[in-house]
Amino acid sequence: MTQDNAIAANQLGFRDEHPTTYAELEEIVARYPQPRSALLPMLHLVQSVEGRVTARGIEACADILGISAAEVSGVATFYTMYKRRPVGDYHVGVCTNTLCAVMGGDAIFERLKEYLGVGNDETAWAEGEDGKSITLEHLECNAACDFAPVMMVNWEFMDNMDPAKATQLVDDLREGREVHSTRGPRICTWRQAERVLAGFPDDLADEGPAAGPPTLAGLEIARENGWKAPAPKRAGRGSGTSQHAQEALFDTTPAKASEHADTARAESETKIDKDSDK
Repeated sequence: MTQDNAIAANQLGFRDEHPTTYAELEEIVARYPQPRSALLPMLHLVQSVEGRVTARGIEACADILGISAAEVSGVATFYTMYKRRPVGDYHVGVCTNTLCAVMGGDAIFERLKEYLGVGNDETAWAEGEDGKSITLEHLECNAACDFAPVMMVNWEFMDNMDPAKATQLVDDLREGREVHSTRGPRICTWRQAERVLAGFPDDLADEGPAAGPPTLAGLEIARENGWKAPAPKRAGRGSGTSQHAQEALFDTTPAKASEHADTARAESETKIDKDSDK
């Protein structure tokens, strides 16, 4: 079989096994003015049905977008949210960046590795038909330092964790109990979450609180004291900022913003040309 025939077989296999998903891949592409911009959500959709980014999923994306499989593979291997090995029913991430680490994130991660019997980015596969499998990974900052140490299950927050809470969490997940994010909805499976990341909502976005007291503390203090952000100042004469650039600070409609950006770019290029002539 030639390479071209092998590629065609892979594409046909994905299309045959997942005809609805293939159509949804094409639907995602239709959302974007530039087809290639659709690649990231397309890869998430592939993961939602294959459990990882597979070779035939890569070929399907390349075929639809009219680019090479190597280009798709380059994206799939660059971002850590795309997996080349099968992921379990739940992806459990532990933040081990600076603040979470010193607050206990490192201890949580070490405890879970021992408890699950796996290393980083490995899966504790379920025993029996009713059990659920857990993939464990250490994560970089989740932008939730006010709730450190933080874990995530399928990218939903689990705040103010410790080793005991962490082991109870994975027990609940493995045994199929309903688990709710501390700032978000009830936890779905990893494949269901991947479908949401592909741009197909599950109608759970408004379930559960979006923020907690630590996040809102600064806002509450500002309101109590009547503090407000300073208003933007117009640039004065001699500041080097043109009238067009000044107006851009106050008019943010798409048409005006585009006009100001083009004008500012032209003025900047003119200034560079004049400086180079000196």
